[in-house]
Amino acid sequence: MKEKVREKIKVLIIKPGKRPQVQEIGTDLKDMQAVVGGYIQEYQPFDDEAAIICNEEGKLRGLTLNRAVYAANGNLTDIVAGTFFICNAPITSETFQSLSREQLEKYEKMFHTPERFYRTENGIKVQKISPQRDTER
Repeated sequence: MKEKVREKIKVLIIKPGKRPQVQEIGTDLKDMQAVVGGYIQEYQPFDDEAAIICNEEGKLRGLTLNRAVYAANGNLTDIVAGTFFICNAPITSETFQSLSREQLEKYEKMFHTPERFYRTENGIKVQKISPQRDTER
């Protein structure tokens, strides 16, 4: 009996307080759930076919606020809680796919600097911060 070859896709993983990392992950639902720590939710706020895949219950569970998402006009539209990844999610495909080199560069630049969030009387304030050092070696 032949073992099924596990497919992998190249994504950009973004953890709270860290810089984005390019990584290959499995395409099975369990693989994607392991990255975000729970049920996945697809969110497509971008002008191309890239999607944010995040924890569906991230905000409800009080996961650390990670990165802000902005509209084309620069207005804050959402804040993603917990670890998430960005992949290519073409409308014509039933599966998530690897990001192109151009998409990797675009989204690494967009989410390069970690952020901290503050509630003020005028709404939520976003502050860019220095990333936490990775203690894993």
